[in-house]
Amino acid sequence: MNTDGRKIIPPETLLEAYGQGIFPMSESRDDSTVGWYSARQRGIIPMDQFKVSSNVERIIRQGRFQCRVNTRFRDVMVECANRRSTWISELIIDSFEVLHHAGHAHSVEMYNSTGDLAGGLYGVSLGSAFLGESMFKNDKEADKVALWHCHQILQKNGFTLWDTQFYTDHLAQFGCVEISAEEYQKRLESAMEKEHKEFRI
Repeated sequence: MNTDGRKIIPPETLLEAYGQGIFPMSESRDDSTVGWYSARQRGIIPMDQFKVSSNVERIIRQGRFQCRVNTRFRDVMVECANRRSTWISELIIDSFEVLHHAGHAHSVEMYNSTGDLAGGLYGVSLGSAFLGESMFKNDKEADKVALWHCHQILQKNGFTLWDTQFYTDHLAQFGCVEISAEEYQKRLESAMEKEHKEFRI
């Protein structure tokens, strides 16, 4: 239980699971339980292989979005869950909010010219590993710009592993590749032995 009576997954349980390559997912937004999953083939974005399209690069140069970090973590999670089918339940949102306050979950947020939350992503940090969870966009390309900023943050602060859980054709355009669960665990254990500086711009 959280201090205000909400049911949560304890932070230590989440961190132990992530350290073994396991992550929680619910069946729906209203699901009061979670299942624990892994993947036989794991998606990662190698730090030196990340890329974005020329269109996204142009948007970044234009400064169309302002980037902030960890200022509206819960709002980012809520936006990520705001879709017809989602594995992000209130239990997961509440649990990751506690993990965020403990310094192990982070959000990258994009704001448009009117100050509205235009897109973003969130994930978990464990040693020098960043375990990406989900992303969203309210403005065109804002999610892709968030990924670019996330890459900059990870490089600047000494992260060595960027996990996407699964490989998808969508993530492939950013440099995502697929590796075996065994290879992933080796890289994760190596990353957990190192500390990142902080998670900041």
